[in-house]
Parts: sequence; structure tokens; C-alpha cells
Amino acid sequence: MSDKQAHLNGAYYGPSIPPTKQYHRPGRGSGCGCGCCLLSLLFKLIITVVFIVGLAALIIWLIFRPINPIKFHVTDVSLTEFNLTSNNNLQYKLAVNITIRNPNKKIGVYYDRIEARAYYEGQRLDSNELTPFYQGHKNTSVISTVFEGQQLLLGEDLQDFNKEKPTGIYSIDVKLYLKIRFKLSKFVKTPKFKPKIKCDLKVPMSNSNDTAPAGYKATKCDLDF
Repeated sequence: MSDKQAHLNGAYYGPSIPPTKQYHRPGRGSGCGCGCCLLSLLFKLIITVVFIVGLAALIIWLIFRPINPIKFHVTDVSLTEFNLTSNNNLQYKLAVNITIRNPNKKIGVYYDRIEARAYYEGQRLDSNELTPFYQGHKNTSVISTVFEGQQLLLGEDLQDFNKEKPTGIYSIDVKLYLKIRFKLSKFVKTPKFKPKIKCDLKVPMSNSNDTAPAGYKATKCDLDF
């Protein structure tokens, strides 16, 4: 009895072939390695910190500077020596009192650094470091300093001195270079700011006993953040 072969209906394709596996090799392709991801995270962190610090500084700027600025006035001066020697050395002695007014009700000010400088016709005469202090709410403080020494005058500076000498009134600039912090509450203090204070003075010669010579008026100083 002969065996009968089964009838195949249609084509015979054979057994199914499994799909080809794809392997990913580290370091190739468009993927980001650990080092790249770490640098990206660090960059984002730096940007975030810079943004937060900048935003905080902007808020402090908008709150304090336009509304209740600190006010500086030169209230007393004493120019007891301002003479030119035969070799064009300017010998000077200038005493200055500067009044600082904090008009804010809830804000204190730390003056961490105060450097006072005196200039004549753009020439720096002398500089002094003053004692740091804290200024409370709605408070008026007075700082004092004396500039003394000599400075060589040449060219236009010498000409300007000779023009002012007959009047006895001299154009002297006093500048303050500060490092300050604002105290918002018992536990909250702002970062340090570095404002510059410029006082353009017209100072008459005075006797050795005068602190505010005749003809001198209190001068308001300019505040620059």
C-alpha cells in the first residue's frame, strides 16, 4: 500500500526567520554620554543661579534706589592751607564733614568699607580709610576726614590754580568709595553694593579756627551705583 503525499495548498515558505537584532555601541550615534549630560546639567544649574541672583539684585535695586535713596551732603569744610611752593608743589590741608541721611523706616545700612579721596583739577591729592559703621532706620550720621600733603601741579592744572588763586575759592572734589549692605530684617541682609559718591565743592580759604568758612553752603553729593 503506497504512502500518499499530503497535498500542499499554495506555496511553502519554510520556517519563520527571527528578526535581526540591532546592537547600540556606546559613544556612537547621536546619543549623549554621561560626561555630556553632566556638563549640560552643570550649565543649566549655573544659568539658574545667575538668573536668581540677577533677579534678586534687580528687585533690591527697584525697591531701594528710586524710592528712598541715601543722601550725602558736605556740611562743613576747612581749607587752612592751599599754597604753591617755588617748585610748583601744592601744599594743602582740607578737613571735611559729610552728613549721611538714611530716610528709610525699615532698612538699615552697613558701611563695610569707606574710602575718602580728594582731587584737585583731576589730580588725586590724598585718600583715607574711614571706620566702618552701621546706620539704623531714619538716622543721620556724620563722617569726618582730613586730607593733608602736597602734590605737584603742571600744565593746565597749574594754570587753573593761578586763575582761582585771586578769588580764594578752589574747585576740589571729594569722592567716597563704599561697600554697603542693606539690612531688611534681623536675619535678612542683601549682598554688597559698591556705590560711588562724588561731591563737587567750591571751597574758600578759611582761618585755622574756622570749620565752615563764610560763603560756603552745604553741598549735595551725587550717588552713583
